[in-house]
Amino acid sequence: MKSQNSAKSHVTKSTFGLVIFLIGTLICSSAPAADWPCWRGPNYDGISNETGWNANWQNGEPKVLWEASLGVGFASMAVSNGKVYAMGNVNNNDIVYCFDAATGKEIWKQSYACPVYANLHEGGPCATPTVDGDAVYTLSKDGDVIRFNAQTGDIAWHKNLSRESGFMHPRWHFSGSPLVVDDLIILNVGTTGVALKKADGSIAWQSNKEACGYTTGVPFTAGGKIYVALMVSAEIVAVKPATGQVIWRFPWKTEYDINAADPIFSGDLMFISSGYNHGCALLKVNENNATEIWQNKNMRNQVSNSVLWEGYIYGFDGQVGMSGPGNGKLTCMNLETGQVAWSQGGMGTGTLMLADGKLIILSEDGKLVIAEASPTGFKDLSSAKILTYKCWTVPVLANGRIYARNAQGQLVCVDVSK
Repeated sequence: MKSQNSAKSHVTKSTFGLVIFLIGTLICSSAPAADWPCWRGPNYDGISNETGWNANWQNGEPKVLWEASLGVGFASMAVSNGKVYAMGNVNNNDIVYCFDAATGKEIWKQSYACPVYANLHEGGPCATPTVDGDAVYTLSKDGDVIRFNAQTGDIAWHKNLSRESGFMHPRWHFSGSPLVVDDLIILNVGTTGVALKKADGSIAWQSNKEACGYTTGVPFTAGGKIYVALMVSAEIVAVKPATGQVIWRFPWKTEYDINAADPIFSGDLMFISSGYNHGCALLKVNENNATEIWQNKNMRNQVSNSVLWEGYIYGFDGQVGMSGPGNGKLTCMNLETGQVAWSQGGMGTGTLMLADGKLIILSEDGKLVIAEASPTGFKDLSSAKILTYKCWTVPVLANGRIYARNAQGQLVCVDVSK
C-alpha cells in the first residue's frame, strides 16, 4: 500500500504504519483486504487498499451488474464477506437490507418505525451500517441502535437512545455511524459521545444529553495510546474510548452547529473542515491538547468528507444547493501549507473515496468519475452516468465492484474488475 504520509517534517512512514496497524486491529481484522465493512472503510480514512481494479473503460460505460430500491436516505454501504448492507426509509419505516454483493439477491431485510425527518432534503437514514464479525450495527435518525446477525438479520438487541435515555436530537437528527472499539460501540450522541456494550446494548459511558454533531468517531494514537476524535456540535473533542473521558477540546463553531465531515489524521496532524463558509484547519495533536498550525477557507466540506493522499487533501469545497445543484468544486490542497493546488467545477456537491492513487467520484447528478489523485491538475481517466437525481452519498469500491446510490434510494452495482 502506498503511504499517505503528509507534511513530512511532522510524520514519518514508521509512525504512520504504527497508526494504521493499531487502529486496523479494532474491527473486522479477519475480513478480506478489499472489503469495506464500515463508514470510511477499515482504516477510517476513505481510502481502500484495493489494487488491480479497472479505472479505464475502453469499451464505453462499465457494466451494471445489478440494481435495488432502498427507499429514501443518504446512508452509504458496508461490504463484508460477500454481502452488502444498506439502508433506506419507506413510509416512515427504516429498512435495513443485506444483499449478495455479486448478484444483488436479497438475503434478508428488517424494518422498524422511524420518521423520515425530511428537512430541506429528502430525509431518511444517514448513518452507514457497521459490520463487526457476525454482527451489524446501525443507528437511525431517531436514535435507534440495533445489533443484527450479519448472516440472518435476527435482532440481538434494539435500543432507542432518545426515548429510553433522553438524548436530544440535533437539528437534522442523528447521523454519525457506529464505531466499534474493542467491546464497545461509540456513537456521536450527546455532547461528547456515548458508548454501548456490544453484548447487550447497555450504556457503558455517556456524556451530557444535549445535541450532538453529525460525524463518526475516528480513532487515532497519541503517546502510544488509542483515543477517539469526535466533531461535536461546536467543537472537536478527543476521548478515551474505554471511559469517555475528554482529554482535550478544540473550539469549532459552525453555523447551525453543522460539523459533518470527520477529521483526517496523519501522525500527530489532524485536518478538520466544515461548510457554511467556515473553512478548514490543520492541528497538531497529542495526549494533552490540539494546537492550530493554520486555518483558512480553502476547503469547506458541508456534506462529503475529503481524503488525504501523499501530502494533499482532495475534497469538495462549496455550498450545498437545497433546491438545485450545489456550487461545489473538487479541490486539491497542500496539507502542510493549506494552499490550493487546483480546483475543478461541474460536479456539484459530489462525494469521493480513493483507491490505488485514484479518486472515485460520484457527482451530484449521478456521474461516476475516475480521476488521478495528483496535485498537478485534474486528470479524468473515465466517466459514466450511472444514476439520476440527487447523489450526496459516497460511493464504495469493494472487490472489483463499485456501489452507489441516490437520495431516492436507487442502488446500483457496477463492474470495475479486470
